[in-house]
Amino acid sequence: MTPEHEDVAGPTEWTAGEPVGVGPWPGDWPDDPRYDPELLRDGDRRNVVDAYRYWRRPAIVADIDARRHPFHVAIENFGHDHNIGTVVRTANAFAAAEVHIVGRARWNRRGAMVTDRYQHLRHHPTVTDLLTFARERDLVVVAVDNVPGAVRLERAELPRNCLLLFGQEGPGVSADGRDVAAMTVSIAQFGSTRSINAGVAAGVAMHTWVRQHADLDAAW
Repeated sequence: MTPEHEDVAGPTEWTAGEPVGVGPWPGDWPDDPRYDPELLRDGDRRNVVDAYRYWRRPAIVADIDARRHPFHVAIENFGHDHNIGTVVRTANAFAAAEVHIVGRARWNRRGAMVTDRYQHLRHHPTVTDLLTFARERDLVVVAVDNVPGAVRLERAELPRNCLLLFGQEGPGVSADGRDVAAMTVSIAQFGSTRSINAGVAAGVAMHTWVRQHADLDAAW
């Protein structure tokens, strides 16, 4: 399900500064196949929530899969956008179904802080390919961009089964992306800048979906 993609050097886990996480498991080891013997022996310094300490990576992914949300996130990558890692990390935090990279397959993983290991990713060469995917799965494409005619995100009701589409830093969502979107929403701004960072915008939009549709009692 997750495609192979070229890596750009980045952190593998929390490795710099003071030790984080937990040390070797104290006492007798748990008799549970979800636990990794090497992590039990050496400690778990990964960037994971406490509930997943010492778990094998496939076990973590399987547990998240059992409760992933039905919204998808797509970001256009026609110019090596450095915000993609941040989008992936935020999508992982909100248990998005998948993150879609549109355009270049190569992206800078540094901002993801290894969360791409636990988040399903899919690559599409073109926006048309992305739209085909969305149609086959009855996903409503919602472009997020500060353009004339966009509906205020703060006043919009996001479809439960949707694909949130973000453009790269600067130009925003491409013309092709806007053409395939069923609706376009913008984030209310009050300062001098024309737009906010694409990674920040993605986080705002995903959190809006969470507020409208997620079971907040199931959050960590």
